[in-house]
Amino acid sequence: MSVLVRFAPASLSAQQYDEAIRRLGDDSPDGRDYHVCFGSDGNLRVSEIWDSREQFAAFGERLMPILAEVGINPGEPEFIDVHKVAKR
Repeated sequence: MSVLVRFAPASLSAQQYDEAIRRLGDDSPDGRDYHVCFGSDGNLRVSEIWDSREQFAAFGERLMPILAEVGINPGEPEFIDVHKVAKR
């Protein structure tokens, strides 16, 4: 079952986000269907849809050290089971 993962860090700037994405390099990890970053600079949020929590956790092992290096504290993610995904 797919899962929606939402992050609402205390503060997230466009510069921090862009640097984390640059350091990740691969912008299409296995199991992630969607990634969206939204909000205003200094108050950005991130939501993603993953095929499974396990695939998200595997990506997190690679992601978390990068976030720490860039100074991003993502806080605790919110997990919501997805009932349906419609793509255009």
